[in-house]
Amino acid sequence: MNKAIITVVGQDTVGIIARVCTYLSQHGVNVLDISQTIIDGFFNMMMIVDYGGADEEFSAMVGDLDSIGEDIGVRIRCQREEIFTRMHRV
Repeated sequence: MNKAIITVVGQDTVGIIARVCTYLSQHGVNVLDISQTIIDGFFNMMMIVDYGGADEEFSAMVGDLDSIGEDIGVRIRCQREEIFTRMHRV
């Protein structure tokens, strides 16, 4: 399994989850877990995905998600699980 962590942060607006999940589905990326909150109008979502069956390279997926974020006015970051874990180890 090739896991990645996707985080989405920004001003809340209609369709954020739909845009991200539609993209992932169209490219064979499976959502394993998802958590989202809205605090005082700010949207925050964290997803764990399996990109092992994706139809494009990981770097292309990162770039595409970044572009989607720009289109909808949020910041989308996608990191391999091992990198995310090392960066957030206490």
